[in-house]
Amino acid sequence: MTNPSQVHAFALAAAVLSSLGGAAAAGAEDTPPQSGVQIELNALQDQGSACRLSFLAQNTHATDIEEAVYETVLFDQSGGVMTFTLFDFRDLPAGRPRVRQFDLPDIACADVGRVLINGASSCIADGGNALCETGLDLKSRTDVELLG
Repeated sequence: MTNPSQVHAFALAAAVLSSLGGAAAAGAEDTPPQSGVQIELNALQDQGSACRLSFLAQNTHATDIEEAVYETVLFDQSGGVMTFTLFDFRDLPAGRPRVRQFDLPDIACADVGRVLINGASSCIADGGNALCETGLDLKSRTDVELLG
């Protein structure tokens, strides 16, 4: 049989643990998302003898990016390098999504296995070159993986 002091201690411990769990959950919800540049490979579509890559990009920094050019590498289905190129995402205003499309001549979209954003080749913004790479968040809505 348990005595009243054991019941009180158990109830107190449960209340403390419950409040700690709630505080941890509240703390996680209160943490603002990291700012950066989000790039999503949204679609690949054959356009004649070219593969058109469509990206959805959003600058979540508080500062506009006047120019963002990314070194990009396309790999084939077996992992071999197909091409190395520069994708000019142009201006990326703060908080506003932009769709950018790039046509790659003499490449069939079915041959593309992965796309690597190698880094910013050029970035013009008040925060400097780091603004285009800090917090870079990459994802793909397609079967082609987007890496960085």
